[in-house]
Amino acid sequence: MNITIILASYDSGHYHGGMGQGPDALIAGGLVDALTMAGHDVTVQDIGKVGDAQEREIATGFAVCNAVSGEVRIARDRGRFPIVLAGNCLTSAGAVAGEGADAIIWADQHGDLNTPETSIYGFLDGMALSTVLGLCWRPMAGAIPGFQPIDPSRCVLVNARDLDPAEEKLLQTLPVIRTECPGVARATETLQAAGARRVHMHLDLDVHDPKELQANRYVTPGGPNPEQLRDAACAMALAVPIVGITVSAYDPAFDAQADVPPLVGQLLNDLIATIEGR
Repeated sequence: MNITIILASYDSGHYHGGMGQGPDALIAGGLVDALTMAGHDVTVQDIGKVGDAQEREIATGFAVCNAVSGEVRIARDRGRFPIVLAGNCLTSAGAVAGEGADAIIWADQHGDLNTPETSIYGFLDGMALSTVLGLCWRPMAGAIPGFQPIDPSRCVLVNARDLDPAEEKLLQTLPVIRTECPGVARATETLQAAGARRVHMHLDLDVHDPKELQANRYVTPGGPNPEQLRDAACAMALAVPIVGITVSAYDPAFDAQADVPPLVGQLLNDLIATIEGR
């Protein structure tokens, strides 16, 4: 497969800070080599430094989405499969826009379903999925080239276990499909029935059980081990058409033994093989 890896090295508006160091660390850890050795043609595009000169979180976060949307669209126009390596989950809004996705699989220990009205901490990334679903930040999301909000009935939320009360309340009112891995078959059947044709897969690496793999500072008990996530992601990719992938929220400061990069390489290789064979 022809693959374009797009680097969006930001964390809360800060270039190469915190989880913004993750994309480069994954590349340095051999991701391109792993994909190339599996027979794929791989190019890397870095969006570089974009947006607000003062690195204000909201302005810069959406500037990152705008840049990612453009790079994803270029990749798709050239017949290449886009994989976005991002610090923040909000970046998936840009990937969704560039792909013209009409459904999303969101694997994350968090719901990312707060809004400015419900957020306790004011953390923009805690509103990432709400933004993708058109529940908040509508003018700024609408300015991302190609962005169309995804209907909540075409959203699968995988292993979200650290939810604020407002997120739990919201989920009671939305047709979001909740599931855990292993055990995603029914969720993908529901997604198929909802008419999903172009599915974006968002993988926040802190979805993992922190006892098995810790990707960043956020630690909540439970979650899948790497093999379980890999199996579940491949099962979903076999069932529905995946048009792009985002991998987010890896902070190498919390991975002293550099365990994460080879596991991400294996995850993506298995996913791409499944997508190719579908």
